[in-house]
Amino acid sequence: MKRRTFIQATGGLLFSGFFLGGQAQGRSPKGVNGGGFYRFSLGSVAAIVLSDGQSPPGPLLPNWGANPELQEAFRRTLEENFLNPEATRNNFNPVLLDLGEARLLVDTGRGVAAGGRLLAHLELAGYAPEDITHVFLTHGHPDHIGGLVDGEGRPAFPRAAYLMGEVDLDYWLKNPSPAVSRTLVPLRERIRAVREGEEILPGVRAVASYGHTPGHMSLEVASQGQKLFVFGDAAGHYLLSLRFSQAYLGFDMDKAEAVRTRGRLFQKVAEERSLVTAYHFPWPALGRIRRQGEGYEFVPAFFEF
Repeated sequence: MKRRTFIQATGGLLFSGFFLGGQAQGRSPKGVNGGGFYRFSLGSVAAIVLSDGQSPPGPLLPNWGANPELQEAFRRTLEENFLNPEATRNNFNPVLLDLGEARLLVDTGRGVAAGGRLLAHLELAGYAPEDITHVFLTHGHPDHIGGLVDGEGRPAFPRAAYLMGEVDLDYWLKNPSPAVSRTLVPLRERIRAVREGEEILPGVRAVASYGHTPGHMSLEVASQGQKLFVFGDAAGHYLLSLRFSQAYLGFDMDKAEAVRTRGRLFQKVAEERSLVTAYHFPWPALGRIRRQGEGYEFVPAFFEF
């Protein structure tokens, strides 16, 4: 998309970028990198993983590995990797992509009322809710859409255009959960349905990753020869879903489809050596996926302050 066309298509909700020497700079943070946000450069894009906090410790099985015949193997794998299957915390990791002319937030966390920390950590990263020009929702589960509105039901990101995969949006509007009724339904007229493979912003493409929900969408970001794959919940658990090719989650709505999707996407990002981030991977949830035996493993990126 040409620059002039892009600016016109986004309705003027654009701000000047902060780039020097071709490297992404983004806004000046108020906190230390890693303290609630983790910022890194992807070509000319300033990418930021934003923590929405963690859950209290709770049982990991069977929700994060639901296959009945694999429960003992799952438990053994968790313990071998120093995780207590009975008391494990869950992470929630939205992503901000600062493209200079646009700032795209991928998922909105649980919401302040549910203990979400996204807005506090967004501020530490140097951004205000009004700075967000686009919000993309990977799917309609409460921990991804809960931060769309504030406690009074007003849009939490008032200047943003809202985007969501057309299949998932259609499903949730026809089958509204309490969270959907509170967040998606009031914003319905402001949400644009996105098609599979569509370039939603320059260098940012929607990738169908169905199974976890009927129309779950991930994002592929490309800039100056570098790639980042934003999985949302399509990656599942960082150990079990990678190690066991047949593993599915208790939360997966179409378990067989989710297994096929993970196998396809894990192979893709491993072959392309892309950076990846996933919504529930351990903070700061950035790294790569590589082949390991008959499965895969997640290799965290080297942490840089």
